[in-house]
Amino acid sequence: MTTYHFIGIKGTGMSALAQILYDSGETVQGSDVEKRFFTQEALEDKNIPIFPFSESNIKEDYTVIAGNAFSDDHLEIKEAKRKGVTFYRYHDFLGEWLKQYTSIAVTGAHGKTSTTGLLSHVLKNTFPISYLIGDGTGKGHVDSQYFVFEACEYRRHFLRYEPDYAIMTNIDFDHPDYFTSIDDVFAAFQSMADQVKKGIIACGDDEQLQQIQAKVPVVYYGFADTNDFQAQNITETPNGTSFDVFVRNTYYDTFTIPMYGNHNVLNALAVIAICHYEEVDVESIKHLATFGGVKRRFTEKQIGNQILIDDYAHHPKEITATIESARKKYPDKSVVAIFQPHTFTRTKTFLQEFADSLAQADRVYLCDIFGSAREETGQLTIDDLQKLIDHSSILELSQTEALKEFDDSVLIFMGAGDIQKFQQAYEEALTIK
Repeated sequence: MTTYHFIGIKGTGMSALAQILYDSGETVQGSDVEKRFFTQEALEDKNIPIFPFSESNIKEDYTVIAGNAFSDDHLEIKEAKRKGVTFYRYHDFLGEWLKQYTSIAVTGAHGKTSTTGLLSHVLKNTFPISYLIGDGTGKGHVDSQYFVFEACEYRRHFLRYEPDYAIMTNIDFDHPDYFTSIDDVFAAFQSMADQVKKGIIACGDDEQLQQIQAKVPVVYYGFADTNDFQAQNITETPNGTSFDVFVRNTYYDTFTIPMYGNHNVLNALAVIAICHYEEVDVESIKHLATFGGVKRRFTEKQIGNQILIDDYAHHPKEITATIESARKKYPDKSVVAIFQPHTFTRTKTFLQEFADSLAQADRVYLCDIFGSAREETGQLTIDDLQKLIDHSSILELSQTEALKEFDDSVLIFMGAGDIQKFQQAYEEALTIK
């Protein structure tokens, strides 16, 4: 029996996949940098060994899985190829592994992680399932009936998968360091649609998704009455959002989710549609009401009169959706956005859109741009964004005490980099007398 060695095991997808293999009875270990990431707690809970990078980690009888962030000249990848061990990239291995199950890929420019989490939560209350969520959460089961997984469009990695079903939440221009235009993104999703074996659940309110051509049935969901699954009578309550669902214009049932915002209703509607298609009973689908959320998606903490929210939002549309959720949940509180842009290319491409979305907050603080491993520096600076937002300031890590003045407010820390360190610094400042 082989040992699976993960190069870059702290990555969100890698961490989740390692947990799935471990839960399925496999021997798992991995290596990564020493910096602590939020993904490693789950690995430590399962006693999955994590080593510093070293050629000595690679043994002759191992199966090596490498994260997509590491190039072929990485010392462990070079050693794996020198020894001729069985070697996969993350997306290639996942594409093979999921063939054992009825697989459901969740893809889209926005909403993938939350929708994957919602669907996994509903199905695991009814069936033995395996799931891989993009927040680093993974669960395997030896008797899995379904495999629910997040499928990312970046660099067309999702074309390594041939799922039974695909949920497509939306198509939008993002990852401008790779995609050249919205047409390029659409082409990638069209290629993905061509590989789906049984059916596609797509948001019919999305203009791009309306153009998708498929060889399998397409079920549309959304707010418009032209959709197969339509949400009506949306009502915000102290505990979340309730809405009626109509299936082809016939009332189906009323559902409640513990979240706010139209984007969350759409995510839930996608889950309801795939479950209905697979003949899951309605009472099981209503487990939507007990969903606890996924990591770094509107993760809340109350300190005194302030609500601190940690969110992965790193695209203008995601920022708008997060601010909308905060306003609906806390209509009597002011909203303060603390935002760290992720990558220079994305910031440059969407500079005005970022300014417009952030301007919906009552006050804005901007942190330095977080450059990815693909582009360490750029000519753009955070000052270029700050100039476009009237009620904004630059926030240094040593200055987080300035946030204390916003009593009885919602503070949203947003970004895909290391924005959490600003929230952590602020929480530490609050404890200092």
